[in-house]
Amino acid sequence: MMNMFLHDVSGADIKWGDTLGNPLLIEGDHLKTFDVNVANPPFSLDKWGAEDAANDRFKRFWRGVPPKSKGDYAFISHMIETMDTTKGRMGVIVPHGVLFRGGSEGVIRQKLIEENLLDAVIGLLANLFYGTGIPAAILLFKRNKPDDTVIFIDASHEFARGTNQNKLREEDVQKIVATYKARRDMAKYAAVVRRARIVENEFNLNIPRYVETFEIEEEIDIGLVQEEIGEIENRLTMVRQKIDGYLLELGV
Repeated sequence: MMNMFLHDVSGADIKWGDTLGNPLLIEGDHLKTFDVNVANPPFSLDKWGAEDAANDRFKRFWRGVPPKSKGDYAFISHMIETMDTTKGRMGVIVPHGVLFRGGSEGVIRQKLIEENLLDAVIGLLANLFYGTGIPAAILLFKRNKPDDTVIFIDASHEFARGTNQNKLREEDVQKIVATYKARRDMAKYAAVVRRARIVENEFNLNIPRYVETFEIEEEIDIGLVQEEIGEIENRLTMVRQKIDGYLLELGV
């Protein structure tokens, strides 16, 4: 409530409870739905309640039950089910494993893509969030998309490096937003991918599969390098000879 007050938001309905085990934002017998959902849930939460998920009274896990040791897709499933059925949008911050892990997570990811809900995958840098040093990603989902494309953005290389924590600068954030809105390919930064290609990649969302960031290294002239090494060795020999002379004069 204090956070809402500081951001000049009034009338916020905030409940303190267990989002996965006992959601409190409900309307009658159904989950309350929203036009926009955003969250930064705990990464790979262990013991999140998988043993009770199959009998969930809201049927949030009909696409599959995430592994009991990784609750990432449990939070994603909850958020998907609380999106408005016509104009719902959501953004969630996840560890990169969510993009490619198999098993039940792979099954859930496949169904979300087949339903054409995934809209964007944005790769972020490491050491950006408090409490974890691993790189993260933002997944954006959207109801009633106009096409079956997903935009992949690799935003992991443009940031301000900090002593204890890295930071996205305002220009970095604006570039991400502008690229997402423009929805166009950008060399070594973004790629708009049709669902058929994701299917070909077995529903793997690993960003390097779609955004090529490989830098061609400058060709090395081996002959020139050998000449430079030879010159360095010659200078080193002369220095050693001078040192030996000084030591001889000192009687060492």
